[in-house]
Amino acid sequence: MKISATRADKLATVVFQFSAWLSVVVLAGIFTLLLYNGFKAFDRIRPQEFFLGYTWNPSGYSAPHYGVLSLLGSTLLVTCGAMVIAIPLGIGTAAYLSESAPPRVYQILKPVIELFAGIPSVALGFIGITILSPVLAHVFGLSNGLIALNGAILLALMALPTIITVSEDAIRAVPKTFREASFAVGATRETTLWRVTLPAAMSGIITAVMLGFGRALGETMTVLMATGNALAFPGGFFEPVRTMTAAIAIELGETAQHTTHYYALFAVGALLFAISLLVNILSETIARRFRYSQS
Repeated sequence: MKISATRADKLATVVFQFSAWLSVVVLAGIFTLLLYNGFKAFDRIRPQEFFLGYTWNPSGYSAPHYGVLSLLGSTLLVTCGAMVIAIPLGIGTAAYLSESAPPRVYQILKPVIELFAGIPSVALGFIGITILSPVLAHVFGLSNGLIALNGAILLALMALPTIITVSEDAIRAVPKTFREASFAVGATRETTLWRVTLPAAMSGIITAVMLGFGRALGETMTVLMATGNALAFPGGFFEPVRTMTAAIAIELGETAQHTTHYYALFAVGALLFAISLLVNILSETIARRFRYSQS
């Protein structure tokens, strides 16, 4: 029995709408679970201690501390360091691939970049321990290379494929008439790229950067293996740190259920989820403003 085109369109619409709402319900359910268990931590921990405390040391038998600022500071330090490395490299590579790369070079680089996105984070963490860590220790005269800079470099490598792919698509989406008009008034290829193409593609580039930021923010195994997992508040890129994701991964499996420590980790997870959600909302807001300003 054949289905008419109209019925097929209606069926596809229903399926897509169901999929969209299902994803929203699943995310809302995850966030609700994190909040439900996270709020239980504040029955035993003062909110001021949790949100404003600098020390995270749940294993302290005499006086355990549940200050999330050390984990939050470590997370932002490593993630922002990764973005400092990844943003110029990612946008520059995307501009080269879309504007200047010869076809043969493009056919080689593009699959390599896409394949690089599939490298497991455990493998990158292993590279950070065995190769990058000794190099950093030797170059900077450190006793140990498992530091925040190690994690930032690895997270930059993980964020690069996302930034490059999305930025390249945004640059290619700029109408050719923009470039032709620029060339017509005597602008060079480089001037056209910086003054016309990149500004016109800015909404897509910002989205790419925010997606890369979210990719780095939520990474677990790489930072767990490569940053040293020190509980102190981070003092810089040359010190070991422990991020929020690493703390959850390390401690949750060895923590007794329904304890203060157990619920505190759920509160950390809820805070991380909220930050990721805020980053996504912010990226969409900025991208919309750029679209409206250019229209």
